[in-house]
Amino acid sequence: MQTNKIALLGSTGSIGVQALEVIAAHPDRFSVAVLTANNNADLLIAQAKQYMPDTVVIGNKTHYKKVFDALNPLDIKVYSGEESIEQIVELPLCDTVLVALVGFSGVKPTLNAIRHGKKIALANKESMVVAGEIITREARLYRSIILPIDSEHSAIFQCLGGEYGNEIEKLIITGSGGPFRGMTSDMLEKVTAAQALRHPTWNMGQKITIDSATLMNKGLEAIEAKWFFGVEPSKIEILIHPQSIIHSLVQFRDGSIKAQLGLPSMKLPIAFALSYPERLLSDDRRFDFADYHQFTFEQPDLKTFRCLSLALEAMNKGGNMPCILNAANEEAVYAFLSGKITFTDIAGIIEKSMEKVYFETNITVENIIETDRQTRIFCNELITKPEKK
Repeated sequence: MQTNKIALLGSTGSIGVQALEVIAAHPDRFSVAVLTANNNADLLIAQAKQYMPDTVVIGNKTHYKKVFDALNPLDIKVYSGEESIEQIVELPLCDTVLVALVGFSGVKPTLNAIRHGKKIALANKESMVVAGEIITREARLYRSIILPIDSEHSAIFQCLGGEYGNEIEKLIITGSGGPFRGMTSDMLEKVTAAQALRHPTWNMGQKITIDSATLMNKGLEAIEAKWFFGVEPSKIEILIHPQSIIHSLVQFRDGSIKAQLGLPSMKLPIAFALSYPERLLSDDRRFDFADYHQFTFEQPDLKTFRCLSLALEAMNKGGNMPCILNAANEEAVYAFLSGKITFTDIAGIIEKSMEKVYFETNITVENIIETDRQTRIFCNELITKPEKK
């Protein structure tokens, strides 16, 4: 059996590291063809020495010499720059492109992989958020398969197995509620980045962990689900489920509901996306109903966690509004992590951006790039000149 050759974009992040663990557990099924990272040169070098890919790309060009000197003796090709990450997916040396890049940076490589007919395992939700209309259209045109890695979308995808032609009445996306579930707006004004990074059930990268704390993550997932599964926003519901065992549900027109359950682990959706339609043997710990005396559910607090309500507003408005939302959120989250703004400032910066940045109903690759650029300029002015808020 030939191995599935993987190009792993963003190998040093949380998803990338776990994806390599899945690949290592199944050496007869997968091999690593390409590894990329933006800044973490040391870990990229270590990963390359372990998995011996054909090629590595370091996004930050200042690290090129360090990576080249370490890997050139091993006959591993080394490139640098964002353009190289975008272009490397074109090569025939990879069958599947796993996109684990963070934020807007995933859009161009994902589109390029689609246009070259690659199978895509997508962990970069921002690609679907800002360019879902374009990505789904291009995937149909080039007959490229896109499989979700987000646990919620993987759960929905699994629930839809065998349901071709059956009308979806509702997609129910679950979320833990994050570390601040139940807090008031006044309490949230005082929280720190360290507190926000302590997620109760999931181990993730910093940006997505903050998104989980603001509930923005659920809003981005709703927009992503709209495009992944071709449903109207009115058919998408967010439900808080603190135990994080039911990863999402699908309700059909006869009233029946299917759910996908499992312990909180990204390895399962990663493995499922890479091996679909087959399920791989896993020796990870199993869920046991005896360990859980009850599952609880509650509606999200949209008034306190305003980021979620803003995301749902952007989903309903469409056009380039999700792109404005995403760019403003990225800038605000990184400003919060660096101590420039408070936790509750995040929603305010996003709201002002959605009000002020030029809105367009029709989107192209060129205008979402320009929308992203203009939004970041606007946000940075708000962050550096708070009196203008």
